[in-house]
Amino acid sequence: MNAGALAPGPWLRLTAIAGSGACFLAVVSGAAGGLAPHRVLAALGIPLLATLAAAALSAHPPLRLPTLAALGLYGAAALAFGSSGLHLGLAALALAATLVATATTFRGAKPRPVGAWPWRDYLALTKPRIMSLLLLTGICGMLAGARGLPPIGTMTALVVGLALACGGASALNHVLDRDIDRLMGKRTANRPVAAGRVPASRALEFGLTLLAFSFVLLAGLANVLTAGLALLGGLFYVLVYTRWLKRSSPQNIVIGGAAGAVPPLVGWAAATGNLTLPALALFAIVFLWTPPHFWALALLLRREYAAAKIPMLPVVRGEHGTARQILLYSVALVALTVAPVAWDAFGLVYLVAALVLGGVFLYLAWQLYRNTIPRRAALLFHYSLLYLALLFTAIATDAVV
Repeated sequence: MNAGALAPGPWLRLTAIAGSGACFLAVVSGAAGGLAPHRVLAALGIPLLATLAAAALSAHPPLRLPTLAALGLYGAAALAFGSSGLHLGLAALALAATLVATATTFRGAKPRPVGAWPWRDYLALTKPRIMSLLLLTGICGMLAGARGLPPIGTMTALVVGLALACGGASALNHVLDRDIDRLMGKRTANRPVAAGRVPASRALEFGLTLLAFSFVLLAGLANVLTAGLALLGGLFYVLVYTRWLKRSSPQNIVIGGAAGAVPPLVGWAAATGNLTLPALALFAIVFLWTPPHFWALALLLRREYAAAKIPMLPVVRGEHGTARQILLYSVALVALTVAPVAWDAFGLVYLVAALVLGGVFLYLAWQLYRNTIPRRAALLFHYSLLYLALLFTAIATDAVV
């Protein structure tokens, strides 16, 4: 990525400062002999240093040597944990390299202040409307896992951490899709990075910072499984779906949709510390919901996807072929939603909601299959959003009552 004349911005500086702080506390706790807090603090430093390294490799060459040195020394210190002297020495060197990297972020051309770009553009980078549905499924997954109301502190950590992960992944999506966004009409051409209101390097730093802080928050206040799942979902969305599948395969949304199915797992793991069969059922529901939901929208945007040369299903197989796939996935989705009741994962409240909501979903999919017109595609698309929100609300309600 070409960063132009821009020096590292405030988001990367914040990450660098946090990384230096984590390294310092890890060294101090290691020297003091506190094994448990030392390991926690050391683990929290890894995503911050990895974020610095990713930004350095992508957009800021002067940062590459100190950040890669810091990351390498940090890893070497972890490997030398059994030898106290060597371990502490390498950790001290890692801290020194991290401090050099942090200082480097303040050098070079004077960066354009963050206030020069409207805050609403940074908010737009996080895709709040999409995030709201992901947060809902994550919260409901947490309530289902806890079989009731979890501690308010844990729920707050989940909401904030998951929001940071979703927002960070969305910001990186803006960076990678900025070329095709300019080709898909006014709806996407006016996005902050595509329109040039936020430079790609700033959006990159912003996205990486949000992902790093999401991991630190969730690992520190929930558990490592929760943090790892949130990070995995974000990276899958960015690297597998956006970077690879979206531009190469008509099955892009089928496989890539796994990223959007991760938030219920994050919520469940935050509540329980593990993943069980009901949690995987929640994942599968969102996974099967994603293709009919997204293909209904793709039917409305078929010309835009064709102009950008994105092989979405309506572009490759046509409208009727897409409507047929929507119907098939809808049948599989509704059948799957009933299955958890068979092993007593969810109760009567959920079952009634699944049958009623699923019946409407199937009717709209059937109507679209019979006559593939924009009005019916739009109706199914908008209902699918309501469907998932109400279905997961029923899951949470069933767990709480």
